[in-house]
Amino acid sequence: MVHIESGTGTSTAAVGTQPQVADPTGYIADPAPLGLAGFAMTTFVLSVFNAGFVTTSGLVAVVLPLALFYGGLAQFVAGLWEFRKGNTFGALAFCSFGAFWLSFAAYAKYVEPGLGGNAHIATGIYLLGWAIFTGYMCIAAARVNGAVLGVFVFLTLTFVALTIGIWSQTSAITKLGGWLGLITAALAWYASCAGVANSTWKRTLLPVFPLAPAQR
Repeated sequence: MVHIESGTGTSTAAVGTQPQVADPTGYIADPAPLGLAGFAMTTFVLSVFNAGFVTTSGLVAVVLPLALFYGGLAQFVAGLWEFRKGNTFGALAFCSFGAFWLSFAAYAKYVEPGLGGNAHIATGIYLLGWAIFTGYMCIAAARVNGAVLGVFVFLTLTFVALTIGIWSQTSAITKLGGWLGLITAALAWYASCAGVANSTWKRTLLPVFPLAPAQR
């Protein structure tokens, strides 16, 4: 230690030590509940139509604003904050599915109407790609928690069912995809609710069923 004499007394400074730096992400709120909520609501509304609960022509357009602003933009922003927090899984998941909803809105509004009789083929390829992505994300989700893993498993099943149903133009399988989508939405809402409730109450109100050992 080095003692520095001054007119007002003696101060002490450490030699060869590094200053303590606070965690730069410690003040950032968890963005996951926002991303999960945006995904859940948009998935729920679309799945209501896919499951056949509402068949009135034209009403499915209600999905587009949600896909743009809540499932799309809000979820994408949540993914960017996950990058800031150093969460690779959350960043990839939320940015990707935010982009999914944005691209879905653009596809449904501007592309699909011009494809004519081949629309089901293009839509099937589009959904198949997302089924593959969601499937391999299940591997990483298995190290997050049971709530998130449940979302990804049922979302994978949803994409697979919708891909088969639309590609084969089999309405029963598409409806199955709608039901699976409703389950997915419910699981995502639960995970979102658990995240915000547990954070606000500062204790576990809703369990998320951890799968990985605690990080040291």
